[in-house]
Amino acid sequence: MRKLVYYIAVTLDGFIAAPDGADPTGPDGFWPIPDDYLHHLVAEYPETLPGPARQAFGITDEGSRFDTVLEGRNSYEVGLQAGVTDAYPHLRHLVFSRTLGRSPDPAVEVMSTDPIATVRELKRHDGRDIWVIGGGTLAGALYPEIDQLIVKLAPMTIGAGIPLFGRDAVFAPRNWRLIDHTVLDSGAIFLTYGRTTKEDEPA
Repeated sequence: MRKLVYYIAVTLDGFIAAPDGADPTGPDGFWPIPDDYLHHLVAEYPETLPGPARQAFGITDEGSRFDTVLEGRNSYEVGLQAGVTDAYPHLRHLVFSRTLGRSPDPAVEVMSTDPIATVRELKRHDGRDIWVIGGGTLAGALYPEIDQLIVKLAPMTIGAGIPLFGRDAVFAPRNWRLIDHTVLDSGAIFLTYGRTTKEDEPA
């Protein structure tokens, strides 16, 4: 079955963006993107790079991890403000919003339905895994359905901002098992965790 994967960059103190939700990797952003970090993304996660970046670097690799990306309204607005109506034209792109109305791009599907019900339906169909790009509010709403976490841990703290699962996440402790990790010379660490099941628990 397809997995729902929350693939996201996070600071050491657990934030994915500044308090205002602006793009942390934009022209005025604070997120470090050293060469080895970028090279790792290109080599291992080419489908997660936005279309303009793929064009700039001449990336044509479709990747092997994801064929669908899920995004919340606030996260999608970051791209719209930059004049990008579909940052991931190489993926099926779903934006969850009850207020956006008509899609600004014919290839982007605006979903006003329950995200959990939508994900459960997506999982029933064959395909590659489903990527939750964010923001934190959508990730928090999908928390019960997330099967895997891929955390791009940056060697920095920001003190305050938008948490990994948003400001409205409910208290629901869950254990995860480390599947893989990659440590880059620049200090970033890629951590892959799978959702712990009853079979993983000690007898």
